[in-house]
Amino acid sequence: MMGELDQAGRRGPGSRAIDAMLPHDHLLRRIDRLLDLTELRGALASHYSRRGRPSIAPELLIRMALIGRIYAITSERRLCEELRYNLAYRWFCGLAVGAPVPHHSTFSKNRYGRFREAGVFRLLFESTVRRCMAAGLVSGKDAAIDASFVAADASWQRKLRDGDLDARPQALPRPVRDWIADQAAAPEPVGRKRCAPAEVSRTDPAAAWSVRPGRGRFGYALNVLMDAPSGVTVEVEAGPARLASEVDAGRTLLLRAAERFTYHPKRVTADTAYGTARFLAFVRDQGAQAHIPVLDRSGQMNGMFPPQAFTFDPEQDQYTCPNGKILVHRGLEPLIETHRYGARRSDCGACPLRSACTEAPPDG
Repeated sequence: MMGELDQAGRRGPGSRAIDAMLPHDHLLRRIDRLLDLTELRGALASHYSRRGRPSIAPELLIRMALIGRIYAITSERRLCEELRYNLAYRWFCGLAVGAPVPHHSTFSKNRYGRFREAGVFRLLFESTVRRCMAAGLVSGKDAAIDASFVAADASWQRKLRDGDLDARPQALPRPVRDWIADQAAAPEPVGRKRCAPAEVSRTDPAAAWSVRPGRGRFGYALNVLMDAPSGVTVEVEAGPARLASEVDAGRTLLLRAAERFTYHPKRVTADTAYGTARFLAFVRDQGAQAHIPVLDRSGQMNGMFPPQAFTFDPEQDQYTCPNGKILVHRGLEPLIETHRYGARRSDCGACPLRSACTEAPPDG
């Protein structure tokens, strides 16, 4: 049975002394005045039995989770330990002096169990965004997209190579096997094929190997859609720390914000990582102006022929490749407004320069 939040910490013995010691402008006081958890119990009603011993109140666990995020307490054991003696934390959670603190295992089980199944954190996040919009804090004119690197709790030494995934599938760790099954069932991203990662963590295979923070390690990208100039975060999306995944997440952020909050910014800003042709065209199709530098990869040929190696004939509307073969016009990509040119399969199949011209298979 779902338990009720006991406010004995604000009414019982010693509550006046704690209230007097806590400054009126304390951060937890300010958050408590604005915190609204009225939708929480309705979302979790089906995950509790109607009979039996009352459980720990879900509001208490959410308040504990907020303390952990606000004060960067990443360990649940440490969070429960500090809640035992920190009076400000006890006041925020409504725990009287001497009242027992939930065990860390109960806290983690609810977070990974009921809360995850009911989408509690997404519910509270969207409720907070709607309250900001109702208060007029979101202008809806300008938006910014960016991603922050979050290191995964995975050792850089415990990793697998791409070839190890197919060698002995049954010998792979359980997290890796589950991740492979999820990847096989996931829909293919729009506009590109999913490439197999070169490095896979044994303990957290969903994380991506990245060297952007300065040294190689596994991690995630926390993608954020922020309203400007208010600074209100309208949408969030977590994904592997890969450039292509961040661009896909930017598309998801804009689509979901439009669907959930009818949020349609007039201008969208981002860094060069989002300056691909497809993403720029997507922003345009959403009715917004893209203030995003174009991603120029002309100097990153990796041993392939540069565009200048192909000669264009404007009168015939065709290209000539370095081997002297003709590439005729194949059509227009409407999404990115790019013309496609291609040679005949018989010309490319036995071409000695093929490896420096295309990565497509010979029969593709």
